[in-house]
Amino acid sequence: MMAEDRSIAYRTAEAGYFEKRGLKAYAGVWSLWALGVGAVISGHYSGWNLGLTSGGWGGLFVATVLIAIMYLGLTFSIAEMSPALPHTGAAYSFARTAMGPWGGFVTGLCENVEYVLTPAVIVFFIGSYLGAIFETPAAFQPVWWVLGYVLFVGLNVVGVELSFKVTVVVTLLALAVLVIFWLSAFPSVDFAANALNIGADGAPLPGGHGPFLPFGVTGIFTALPFAVWLFLAIEQLPLAAEESVDPKRDMPRGIILGMATLILSAFMILFLNPSLPGVGSAELGASGEPLLDGFKAIYGEGLAKLLAFVAIIGLVASFHTIIFAQGRQIYSLSRAGYFPPALSVTHDTRKTPHVAMIVGALVGLAIMLVLFVGLGAEAGSAVIGGTLLNMAVFGAMCSYIAQAASFILLRRNKAHIARPFRSPFGVPGAAVTIVIAVVTLVFQLSDPTYRVGVVGVAIWFALGIAYFALVGRHRLILSPEEEFALEHAQKREAIVGGPATA
Repeated sequence: MMAEDRSIAYRTAEAGYFEKRGLKAYAGVWSLWALGVGAVISGHYSGWNLGLTSGGWGGLFVATVLIAIMYLGLTFSIAEMSPALPHTGAAYSFARTAMGPWGGFVTGLCENVEYVLTPAVIVFFIGSYLGAIFETPAAFQPVWWVLGYVLFVGLNVVGVELSFKVTVVVTLLALAVLVIFWLSAFPSVDFAANALNIGADGAPLPGGHGPFLPFGVTGIFTALPFAVWLFLAIEQLPLAAEESVDPKRDMPRGIILGMATLILSAFMILFLNPSLPGVGSAELGASGEPLLDGFKAIYGEGLAKLLAFVAIIGLVASFHTIIFAQGRQIYSLSRAGYFPPALSVTHDTRKTPHVAMIVGALVGLAIMLVLFVGLGAEAGSAVIGGTLLNMAVFGAMCSYIAQAASFILLRRNKAHIARPFRSPFGVPGAAVTIVIAVVTLVFQLSDPTYRVGVVGVAIWFALGIAYFALVGRHRLILSPEEEFALEHAQKREAIVGGPATA
């Protein structure tokens, strides 16, 4: 552990500071399960399929197995840390206690990239579906994005009770749509002819090993960022800690149940969707509406618009729930002074972080418009959506590395903290998470198509770190996360002797 950083300064919050930043407890275990599953479920509707172009079906399948292992290590680590540190800060809170204010801020900044850009990816695909339904031109897409943000930021501002009720309903509906798709697809499956149709014409691709791995072993690694989309955002659950009725009991249950649900759904969609006639891996790899394409293959074009409305439910579920997470993530860093404190003011009567949600939405929308104008309206899902997706995944991987490292450091240096749940995978599970996340980052950087997005994230990091170095670190506030970290630094000093760590 690092010695206390004397360059960090706290200021006393003015009277009424925390009263203006109050949250309301409401969520139980099933609300938390719905929040976790709902946040991810859109990744089973759109986005994952872009990995077929990078790795073929076999490459994406192996990548999904590796990513599932990474998420098991991560989610069980979080299931241990979240009830032990039940604060809205989540990843920032874990890293703050384990690695001090700088570690907490950098981890929070990585997660901020993820939670601002993930809704942008989802609303991009919502626009793609709505464009197909209403036959609007590509240039009209920004209108769908703006409408999506206005509607679902508004729903999240109205109140936490409504937000969680909507989350449970849309998550159950999204899962019901997937179950209907699975049952409908089974009679039409022809795996060998459709899922393995890349490189199946007798002319192997360079470096390929036949239809299963048409892009060779390298294809496994280039598909990793897209496999992440099948699980990304399950880790947002601890952001609801201060709105959970009993986080010490319900948080681990919600996380583990959510992860089990997502593993089942991920492998079902990966097997069935590319196995349908006319929507094999070669065709699905560039689609912005893969589930809709699958429904069309089963039921025909006549029901296309109705099916598109059905297929959009999963995207709505994730968009709604990640707007929730985005607001809480910005709120927690702002409440502690890492971000400007004005961002953490909550609604007078609704007790929701409306300022954080609105500002986060505006930043995400601005980035989408920059890519839309810079890459061109006709660039398509694989370029615009893929670039946004890779930016979100890059931030997420950095956050996962920091959270897994925090778990290891907390196990080693903060053994005195009460842990209502302990991860059965322990330190080895967290270490595996770090290794797979690092490999995913390396192969993201090697892809020239999406490297411009990674450069954009690097600029985001640089601006955030400059703000914290020049302003934020001199004006921190003793939020619950900060008080917890300082208190347990003092306890460790009393136990082992030596200087306090903070």
